[in-house]
Amino acid sequence: MNSKGNTKFLVELALMVAIIIVMALTPLGYIKTPGLSVTLLTIPVTVGAVMLGPAGGAVCGAAFGLTSFYQTFGMSAFGSVLLTINPFGTFITTVVMRVLEGWLTGLIFKALRQSKHLTKASFYIASLACPLLNTLLFMSSLVIFFYNTEYIQGFAQAFGATNPFMFVIAFVGVQGAIEAVICFVVGSILTRTLYKVLKAGGVKNESAKSVL
Repeated sequence: MNSKGNTKFLVELALMVAIIIVMALTPLGYIKTPGLSVTLLTIPVTVGAVMLGPAGGAVCGAAFGLTSFYQTFGMSAFGSVLLTINPFGTFITTVVMRVLEGWLTGLIFKALRQSKHLTKASFYIASLACPLLNTLLFMSSLVIFFYNTEYIQGFAQAFGATNPFMFVIAFVGVQGAIEAVICFVVGSILTRTLYKVLKAGGVKNESAKSVL
């Protein structure tokens, strides 16, 4: 049973990673806007965290982050500039923060599922937590590594932001809200449906086998 469980976990994890890569490298993963692009990649990260736990969420987050880091090599003007300024900071911002995002989403869902009063709400909270964590962790890292650079200060001055907090609010703006709403709605539907079909269905199948 352990072997079958591990195989199933790896197959589902590989499927989620493949979906993330396809979305990242096609228009499916991003909604282009005049400012920051709205990313939809937190949706499969949320699904991975809910279905596969904190470890699965961390791996899905890593896949998201690595595709983001890959885009800093000429495919993202903003990311490319960050890479030239501070490669280490860019890797932390794009990859490590996304690993934490997936891992924390998995921990949040796991903790909420253990509460009788929050079982149903756990899907909604996790689906909202993932995009919010994505924005919070990304922008926190961006401020830590790049806020005092001439490049980011140019944005801050253009927005009239006199401190990091005002810069984050101005820089994320409407895009962050749109991202949170879309990922919350779609993520909630997918996680509840898949969890019910795959997890509940799996439990029923195991119960039937034990009776036979």
